Amino acid sequence: MRKKLGNLLMEIFFPKFCSGCRREGTYLCDDCRAVLEVSGFHQKALCPGLEDLYFPLEYKNPLLKALIRRLKYEPFIKELAEPLSELITSHFQLMDKTPCFSNFTLIPIPLTERRQRWRGFNQAEEIAGHLASFFELSLSTDTLFRIKETLPQTKMEGEERKANVSGAFACIKGGKVKGKNFLLVDDVYTTGFTMKEAVLALKRKGAKRIIGITAARAVPGQDAS
Repeated sequence: MRKKLGNLLMEIFFPKFCSGCRREGTYLCDDCRAVLEVSGFHQKALCPGLEDLYFPLEYKNPLLKALIRRLKYEPFIKELAEPLSELITSHFQLMDKTPCFSNFTLIPIPLTERRQRWRGFNQAEEIAGHLASFFELSLSTDTLFRIKETLPQTKMEGEERKANVSGAFACIKGGKVKGKNFLLVDDVYTTGFTMKEAVLALKRKGAKRIIGITAARAVPGQDAS
């Protein structure tokens, strides 16, 4: 009863509006969702450190960009992780042959403690949680840690991005990593420096296979706007 009342009050004082057409009642209406042309085609991606990378759309799509930015930046709409996750799962459902991840564990790219306190949640972890339910896989949030205070990559270019995340991650509990396979989850893949550093940390502890999953892939500069 309390939960229903709480949800009702939230709908009254903080109504949902579609990120595309501003229709009230949802953060992504069916009509705008239909405009997002999720691909069912996958070509093996050449990404440093990763065995492969899966993503449903390019970040240049204005609606997709709006969804991601409303998730990550104030006033932080945490619920947007669900429609973004559904875009990812649609990508897999549309494939002629869905990849088998039965022996993988999902790991979200971790935030610094300061940034997670500021946002109140880790957007990659929220997306990974929905994917864990879809794939029926375990989700680990205590394996990979960000041990270096980093700045937002969107404010940087080229070598600045690389230096910013260099040595940023570590696996504190190596016993959970050796010989295991992981799906590394983030919201956007741009230069790949962040994921590459995370892969290095996992590989140092003996990880076997690592595949990336993101809601979007961007070219340098796209994620800055």
